[in-house]
Amino acid sequence: MTRSAPVVIVGTGLAGYGLAREFRKLDTQTPLLLISADDGRSYSKPMLSTAFAKGQDAEALVMAEAGAMAVQLNAEIRTHTRVTAIDPQARRLWLDNEPLEYRDLVLALGAECVRVPVDGDAGEHILTVNDLEDYARFRAALQGGQRVLILGAGLIGCEFANDLRLGGYEVDLVGLADQPMPDLLPPALGDALRDALAGLGAGLYLGRTLASLNRTDTGLRALLSDGTELHCDLVLSAVGLRPRTALAGAAGLATGRGIRVDRQLRTSAAHVYALGDCAEVDGLNLLYVMPLMAGARALARTLAGEPTEVRYGPMPVTVKTPVCPLVVASPPPGRTGSWELEGEGLDWKALCRDAEGNLLGYGLSGQAVQGRLALNRELPPLLD
Repeated sequence: MTRSAPVVIVGTGLAGYGLAREFRKLDTQTPLLLISADDGRSYSKPMLSTAFAKGQDAEALVMAEAGAMAVQLNAEIRTHTRVTAIDPQARRLWLDNEPLEYRDLVLALGAECVRVPVDGDAGEHILTVNDLEDYARFRAALQGGQRVLILGAGLIGCEFANDLRLGGYEVDLVGLADQPMPDLLPPALGDALRDALAGLGAGLYLGRTLASLNRTDTGLRALLSDGTELHCDLVLSAVGLRPRTALAGAAGLATGRGIRVDRQLRTSAAHVYALGDCAEVDGLNLLYVMPLMAGARALARTLAGEPTEVRYGPMPVTVKTPVCPLVVASPPPGRTGSWELEGEGLDWKALCRDAEGNLLGYGLSGQAVQGRLALNRELPPLLD
């Protein structure tokens, strides 16, 4: 390895650019290279599920082009480029047949959309939105259409259902569980969100799956597992995300749910780190912005010569469903308690306390979200 080998960050999403910004606050001179599989434009991914209501196309969400980011970060940015292999022992990676040495390597690969096979002749009309280019394709495919079928009633599916309805589209939401967001919301809050989305005009078909999708003369016909037929112009699949681990696994790095890293975000190979949605940090794989940014700040210090462990304080999740505001803080892993519930209609407060009465987590909906700041002060850290 030469003395001038750069710090290489693979990925230019919130994790990759966030780390680069934090690193440049501490080190302005070390060569820095970012590698992007897409066009490298800087944007905020959480805004993808609020843009239809605001009438924003993909261009409107761009905060900076790749060239401007390169200048801002004093970095080289390679766009539309994929890392095809990593040799951790030699501290080298390959871009197809081009070898490239690194001083330190950070994998900020994100997560990919889970795809569920569906019978029928219209599979190409099932789209996903996981980045800015996906969003542009989705908007283009929806030109002239009005009816959207959303697969998956988790956080992303519900946010898009709310956003598309506010944008004037007809929406049907199909989910496997009997309530929206079952992994995140206590049942009363799930019911409140269901009622709010229905009141907004969305069709909810819970406890069901999509069995087949076929073309018709006027669009698409979706057949659900219970025999229900729905007609739509386009299908948006939001059934889940899976951390991208294949590149790390092929290089011999330890993987589980994500790329396994310790509290300093070090993988099982020296000088290789993982950050963001692709990383499993001390057993935790959290696909949210707050832990990502906490990791970026800690890793920037480590790369700048001050080894630093990441810490996760209380990290409540704000769900972008304005028809029913929601804030949820799940209990830390390994800690159990009992849920207390109070409220009515759309306004619910659910508190999880341990046997000693200590607050472990909460769920707030409707007007009750106004109490989140006081509750946050009581919450334990997720990773101290």
